[in-house]
Amino acid sequence: MSLTSNLFFLFTVLGLCIYYVVPKRLQWIVLLILSYGYYLLADIKAVGFLVFSTVATYGCAMWIVHIRKTDREDKDKKKITKRIVTLGIVLDLGMLAILKYTNFVIENINLVTKGHISAVSLILPLGISYYTFQTIGYLLDVYWAREEAEKNIFKYALFVSFFPQLIQGPIGRFGRLQKQLLAEHKFNLHRIKFGLERVLWGLFKKMIIAEWASVYRLAIFENPKHYAGITIFGVVLYTIELYGDFAGGIDVVLGIAEMFGVKMDENFKQPLFATSISDFWRRWHITLGSWMKDYVFYPLTLSGGMRKIQKWSKSKMGRKRGRFVSVALSDLIVFILVGLWHGANWNNVGWGAYNGVIMAISGFIPDVYESWKKKLHINDKSKGYHLFMVFRTFALFNIGQYFDCTRSFKEAATIIRYSVTNFQPSQFLQIPSGKLGVEYTPYALLTLAIACVIWFIVSVLKERGVDMELALSKLPLPVEFAICMLLLISIPLFSPMSVARGFIYAQF
Repeated sequence: MSLTSNLFFLFTVLGLCIYYVVPKRLQWIVLLILSYGYYLLADIKAVGFLVFSTVATYGCAMWIVHIRKTDREDKDKKKITKRIVTLGIVLDLGMLAILKYTNFVIENINLVTKGHISAVSLILPLGISYYTFQTIGYLLDVYWAREEAEKNIFKYALFVSFFPQLIQGPIGRFGRLQKQLLAEHKFNLHRIKFGLERVLWGLFKKMIIAEWASVYRLAIFENPKHYAGITIFGVVLYTIELYGDFAGGIDVVLGIAEMFGVKMDENFKQPLFATSISDFWRRWHITLGSWMKDYVFYPLTLSGGMRKIQKWSKSKMGRKRGRFVSVALSDLIVFILVGLWHGANWNNVGWGAYNGVIMAISGFIPDVYESWKKKLHINDKSKGYHLFMVFRTFALFNIGQYFDCTRSFKEAATIIRYSVTNFQPSQFLQIPSGKLGVEYTPYALLTLAIACVIWFIVSVLKERGVDMELALSKLPLPVEFAICMLLLISIPLFSPMSVARGFIYAQF
């Protein structure tokens, strides 16, 4: 059941009606029933994996609490709880690894040994990467005593399965989400209205921007030799498609959660305005980045092995540069893991390594940047320099996208080669606009361009600190209503699809 389907919106409307009619003390139960009902409708075969992840991490968290209450010595408690949290992570992450990476391992074993091991038929449950990270985060928070364990397994199950965010995030934190899910919420017209506006804005991004960008991106990449003159635009279109698809989906999720009285974490903060790759990743898929930082990067950087590496590097490279070695290695490992999280193939590993290497190098050369700026008399506070940094970051990100939007290194190399050998923008007019044909292409490209300009204007306002919820609420009601109606009408009128494709990030 896609987030853009009529069935999903009917399901949500009925859920909202029930949610605000029942006694408030029962609202969390309604949410739990809705969440599992949604998952059963969306992927009935995979519900067992969701239950397994929930029960395994709940059980290990309660076991940790029990051990801490015993009369054992603190040293023994630490050993036992460490084993318990390791067991929980192995069970939870092991399930994800088996389902998502078994065939990738088999493929590479066959490649190295020239064997013929058959691929295994496994299902990949919807949202498994998201709820696995969410449950591991909870378990580690309990282990590190950051959060108290939830005693009621059904209340914990709601945190894991909350239906708007189950399929593509954002990755929720127990401390910020659980209290809201269990709170009693009064019907609030403002929250309903703003939630609906955000849903419409998300559908605008997905159904018009992402879908039109997809039409032309797919045409270019399916026949790169024929469209060699605009291959480089194919990569930029992929970035627009990916951003519109993911950010649009998150807007739908956050809007629906808002209508249920739950304010979830933002997942984007105008990433295309970033001035460096590190800044970009603080703005894009924010909840995944913060999860990786808190549960992988920091523990890895502070581990005994990394401390030894840092001590050795300081002795060889000096204190100033040596201290960046362990950080650089941790960055590289984290981004390779992020690449694997996106998909079980070497292209994603290459994409992760590319971003990790840039992050690692940037830590070693700030002095070089300062030297260049002094020699070239560059004012790094000027608007021109700021724009240069934004365009540079956008270019660096798109170079990495060559690995993400292709299926193999060979295909990526082909696309890169075509990108630098020809330049014929007029080829865009030769691409059919789906069933509408070539005749409609100029109008479709104009539609995409206007939609992107609208999105750009909204992004500029948000970058300047404008609170869109507050800004919309201050508008006269007829104006606010007109904006909503324009969005609502434009979606079926200007979208290339009568039925939207599934969200890209829902595949993870």
